[in-house]
Amino acid sequence: MTDDESQSTPETSAVEAEQPATEAGQATKSAPADRETAGPFDEAEANPVRPYIDLGGIKILPREGLNLRLEVEEQTKRIVAVGLDYADSTLQVQPFAAPRSSGLWEETRDQIRQQVKQQGGRVEEREGPLGPELLAEVPVAGADGASKRLARFVGVDGPRWFLRGVVGGAATSDVEAAAAVEDLFRSIVVVRGSSPMPPRDLIPLRMPSSPGTA
Repeated sequence: MTDDESQSTPETSAVEAEQPATEAGQATKSAPADRETAGPFDEAEANPVRPYIDLGGIKILPREGLNLRLEVEEQTKRIVAVGLDYADSTLQVQPFAAPRSSGLWEETRDQIRQQVKQQGGRVEEREGPLGPELLAEVPVAGADGASKRLARFVGVDGPRWFLRGVVGGAATSDVEAAAAVEDLFRSIVVVRGSSPMPPRDLIPLRMPSSPGTA
Protein backbone atom coordinates (compact mmCIF):
# COMPACT_ATOMS: atom_id res chain seq x y z
CA MET A 1 0.00 0.00 0.00
CA THR A 2 1.25 3.46 -0.73
CA ASP A 3 0.30 6.71 0.95
CA ASP A 4 0.12 9.69 -1.38
CA GLU A 5 -1.27 13.14 -0.71
CA SER A 6 -3.72 14.37 -3.29
CA GLN A 7 -4.72 18.02 -3.61
CA SER A 8 -7.43 17.38 -6.16
CA THR A 9 -11.05 17.04 -5.21
CA PRO A 10 -12.61 13.60 -5.74
CA GLU A 11 -13.30 12.82 -9.39
CA THR A 12 -16.79 11.47 -8.96
CA SER A 13 -18.64 14.63 -7.99
CA ALA A 14 -18.23 18.09 -6.58
CA VAL A 15 -20.61 17.24 -3.76
CA GLU A 16 -18.43 14.50 -2.31
CA ALA A 17 -16.14 16.38 0.07
CA GLU A 18 -18.74 18.71 1.50
CA GLN A 19 -20.08 18.38 5.02
CA PRO A 20 -23.41 16.76 5.86
CA ALA A 21 -26.48 18.95 6.01
CA THR A 22 -26.69 21.38 8.90
CA GLU A 23 -30.42 21.25 9.52
CA ALA A 24 -31.32 20.11 13.01
CA GLY A 25 -33.26 16.88 13.25
CA GLN A 26 -33.78 13.78 15.31
CA ALA A 27 -33.43 11.22 12.55
CA THR A 28 -33.06 7.60 13.60
CA LYS A 29 -29.67 6.00 13.12
CA SER A 30 -29.10 4.09 9.87
CA ALA A 31 -26.70 1.13 10.06
CA PRO A 32 -26.57 -2.59 9.24
CA ALA A 33 -28.07 -4.71 12.02
CA ASP A 34 -24.70 -6.44 12.53
CA ARG A 35 -22.59 -3.26 12.48
CA GLU A 36 -21.10 -3.85 15.95
CA THR A 37 -19.65 -7.21 14.87
CA ALA A 38 -19.18 -6.73 11.11
CA GLY A 39 -18.38 -3.01 10.84
CA PRO A 40 -17.81 -0.24 10.25
CA PHE A 41 -16.45 -0.37 13.77
CA ASP A 42 -16.21 2.04 16.64
CA GLU A 43 -12.75 2.17 18.19
CA ALA A 44 -14.07 0.33 21.25
CA GLU A 45 -15.28 -2.55 19.02
CA ALA A 46 -12.12 -3.02 16.94
CA ASN A 47 -9.65 -5.88 17.31
CA PRO A 48 -6.69 -4.27 19.13
CA VAL A 49 -4.09 -6.65 17.68
CA ARG A 50 -4.85 -5.96 14.02
CA PRO A 51 -2.19 -3.91 12.16
CA TYR A 52 -4.33 -0.89 11.33
CA ILE A 53 -2.98 2.19 9.59
CA ASP A 54 -3.80 5.05 11.97
CA LEU A 55 -5.12 8.13 10.15
CA GLY A 56 -6.53 9.88 13.20
CA GLY A 57 -10.30 9.85 12.76
CA ILE A 58 -10.24 6.48 11.01
CA LYS A 59 -8.08 3.37 10.90
CA ILE A 60 -7.62 1.31 7.75
CA LEU A 61 -6.74 -2.38 7.66
CA PRO A 62 -4.12 -3.06 4.97
CA ARG A 63 -4.97 -5.61 2.30
CA GLU A 64 -3.40 -6.74 -0.95
CA GLY A 65 -4.16 -4.44 -3.88
CA LEU A 66 -5.26 -1.50 -1.73
CA ASN A 67 -3.91 1.98 -2.48
CA LEU A 68 -4.44 4.82 -0.03
CA ARG A 69 -4.57 8.55 -0.82
CA LEU A 70 -5.03 11.53 1.45
CA GLU A 71 -7.19 14.28 -0.05
CA VAL A 72 -5.97 17.70 1.05
CA GLU A 73 -7.81 21.02 1.01
CA GLU A 74 -5.54 23.29 -1.00
CA GLN A 75 -6.00 26.50 0.99
CA THR A 76 -5.78 25.11 4.51
CA LYS A 77 -3.65 22.01 3.79
CA ARG A 78 -6.14 20.14 5.96
CA ILE A 79 -6.79 16.49 5.17
CA VAL A 80 -10.50 16.37 4.33
CA ALA A 81 -10.95 12.79 3.11
CA VAL A 82 -9.25 9.46 2.62
CA GLY A 83 -9.30 7.92 -0.85
CA LEU A 84 -9.00 4.15 -1.24
CA ASP A 85 -8.35 2.53 -4.62
CA TYR A 86 -9.37 -1.13 -4.62
CA ALA A 87 -10.96 -3.72 -6.94
CA ASP A 88 -10.89 -1.38 -9.97
CA SER A 89 -12.92 1.06 -7.88
CA THR A 90 -12.51 4.13 -5.71
CA LEU A 91 -13.87 4.65 -2.21
CA GLN A 92 -13.71 8.07 -0.59
CA VAL A 93 -14.45 8.07 3.14
CA GLN A 94 -15.07 10.85 5.66
CA PRO A 95 -15.85 10.49 9.40
CA PHE A 96 -18.09 13.08 11.07
CA ALA A 97 -19.06 13.75 14.67
CA ALA A 98 -22.72 12.94 15.32
CA PRO A 99 -25.29 13.19 18.10
CA ARG A 100 -25.43 10.35 20.60
CA SER A 101 -29.09 9.51 20.01
CA SER A 102 -29.82 10.46 16.39
CA GLY A 103 -28.29 9.85 12.98
CA LEU A 104 -27.06 12.02 10.10
CA TRP A 105 -27.41 9.76 7.06
CA GLU A 106 -31.08 10.55 6.38
CA GLU A 107 -30.60 14.32 6.17
CA THR A 108 -27.27 13.92 4.36
CA ARG A 109 -29.00 11.94 1.60
CA ASP A 110 -31.46 14.80 1.15
CA GLN A 111 -28.58 17.25 0.76
CA ILE A 112 -26.80 15.03 -1.77
CA ARG A 113 -29.99 14.68 -3.83
CA GLN A 114 -30.40 18.44 -4.02
CA GLN A 115 -26.77 19.03 -4.99
CA VAL A 116 -26.72 16.36 -7.69
CA LYS A 117 -29.93 17.73 -9.22
CA GLN A 118 -28.54 21.27 -9.13
CA GLN A 119 -25.58 20.02 -11.15
CA GLY A 120 -27.92 18.57 -13.77
CA GLY A 121 -27.47 14.96 -12.66
CA ARG A 122 -29.89 12.20 -11.76
CA VAL A 123 -30.12 10.35 -8.47
CA GLU A 124 -32.16 7.46 -7.13
CA GLU A 125 -32.38 5.91 -3.68
CA ARG A 126 -32.19 2.17 -3.21
CA GLU A 127 -31.69 -0.32 -0.40
CA GLY A 128 -28.16 -1.73 -0.41
CA PRO A 129 -26.15 -4.11 1.77
CA LEU A 130 -25.27 -1.20 4.08
CA GLY A 131 -28.82 0.18 4.19
CA PRO A 132 -30.27 3.09 2.19
CA GLU A 133 -27.87 4.42 -0.46
CA LEU A 134 -27.96 6.78 -3.42
CA LEU A 135 -26.96 5.95 -6.98
CA ALA A 136 -26.16 9.16 -8.85
CA GLU A 137 -25.36 9.96 -12.46
CA VAL A 138 -23.22 13.08 -12.27
CA PRO A 139 -22.19 15.34 -15.19
CA VAL A 140 -18.42 15.56 -15.63
CA ALA A 141 -16.67 18.07 -17.89
CA GLY A 142 -13.90 16.56 -20.00
CA ALA A 143 -11.75 17.22 -23.03
CA ASP A 144 -14.38 15.60 -25.24
CA GLY A 145 -17.21 17.61 -23.73
CA ALA A 146 -19.61 16.79 -20.93
CA SER A 147 -20.08 13.17 -19.91
CA LYS A 148 -21.79 11.29 -17.09
CA ARG A 149 -20.22 9.31 -14.28
CA LEU A 150 -21.88 6.95 -11.82
CA ALA A 151 -21.35 7.29 -8.08
CA ARG A 152 -22.75 5.40 -5.10
CA PHE A 153 -23.21 7.33 -1.86
CA VAL A 154 -23.28 5.14 1.25
CA GLY A 155 -23.42 6.03 4.93
CA VAL A 156 -23.51 4.42 8.35
CA ASP A 157 -24.46 6.02 11.67
CA GLY A 158 -22.38 4.79 14.60
CA PRO A 159 -22.09 5.73 18.27
CA ARG A 160 -21.47 9.52 18.20
CA TRP A 161 -20.10 9.34 14.65
CA PHE A 162 -21.24 9.09 11.03
CA LEU A 163 -19.12 7.50 8.28
CA ARG A 164 -19.83 8.47 4.69
CA GLY A 165 -18.47 6.76 1.60
CA VAL A 166 -18.54 7.67 -2.09
CA VAL A 167 -17.95 4.76 -4.46
CA GLY A 168 -16.81 5.11 -8.06
CA GLY A 169 -15.53 2.81 -10.77
CA ALA A 170 -16.40 -0.88 -11.16
CA ALA A 171 -18.19 -1.10 -7.80
CA THR A 172 -21.04 1.09 -9.09
CA SER A 173 -22.22 -1.67 -11.43
CA ASP A 174 -20.18 -4.89 -10.99
CA VAL A 175 -21.49 -7.21 -8.27
CA GLU A 176 -18.12 -8.70 -7.28
CA ALA A 177 -16.35 -5.34 -7.17
CA ALA A 178 -19.22 -3.88 -5.16
CA ALA A 179 -18.98 -6.69 -2.60
CA ALA A 180 -15.21 -6.16 -2.28
CA VAL A 181 -15.58 -2.42 -1.71
CA GLU A 182 -18.45 -2.91 0.74
CA ASP A 183 -16.24 -5.30 2.71
CA LEU A 184 -13.47 -2.69 2.68
CA PHE A 185 -15.87 -0.02 3.96
CA ARG A 186 -17.06 -2.30 6.75
CA SER A 187 -13.49 -3.00 7.87
CA ILE A 188 -12.90 0.70 8.70
CA VAL A 189 -12.58 1.74 12.34
CA VAL A 190 -13.85 5.19 13.33
CA VAL A 191 -12.01 6.95 16.16
CA ARG A 192 -14.42 9.55 17.54
CA GLY A 193 -12.37 10.39 20.63
CA SER A 194 -13.71 11.83 23.86
CA SER A 195 -13.28 15.54 23.07
CA PRO A 196 -16.49 17.55 22.57
CA MET A 197 -17.26 18.19 18.89
CA PRO A 198 -20.27 19.82 17.24
CA PRO A 199 -22.34 17.30 15.28
CA ARG A 200 -21.50 17.27 11.56
CA ASP A 201 -17.91 18.45 12.10
CA LEU A 202 -15.29 16.40 10.26
CA ILE A 203 -13.37 14.24 12.73
CA PRO A 204 -9.71 15.31 12.23
CA LEU A 205 -7.62 13.17 9.90
CA ARG A 206 -3.83 13.00 9.84
CA MET A 207 -0.89 11.48 8.04
CA PRO A 208 -0.09 7.96 9.23
CA SER A 209 2.78 7.74 11.73
CA SER A 210 4.36 5.02 9.64
CA PRO A 211 3.33 4.44 6.01
CA GLY A 212 1.51 1.17 5.51
CA THR A 213 2.29 -1.28 2.75
CA ALA A 214 0.21 -4.05 1.31
